[in-house]
Amino acid sequence: MKQIFEVLNVKCGGCASTLTKSLKEEFGEVEVNLDVMPRQITLDVKDEQKEALKLKLRSLGYPLSTDELSGLQKATTTAKSFVSCAIGKMNS
Repeated sequence: MKQIFEVLNVKCGGCASTLTKSLKEEFGEVEVNLDVMPRQITLDVKDEQKEALKLKLRSLGYPLSTDELSGLQKATTTAKSFVSCAIGKMNS
């Protein structure tokens, strides 16, 4: 079943490219909506995959908006998102 998730730190097409490529193997096709804030991703995910999705997004620097992160975790995910964005721009 397709579900929509709000993600943080997604700024541009580079970020969207990283998300779609990084999530495709495990979760299939991913749509990234850059027209709303916070940004949204839409994908087919089973309930038992939600925790894996949450951890994968956090590892890329794009945590779910519902994640409760400490100050250090927020700073870490923000830094990771800059790297992920740059990689996405180079791979586009």
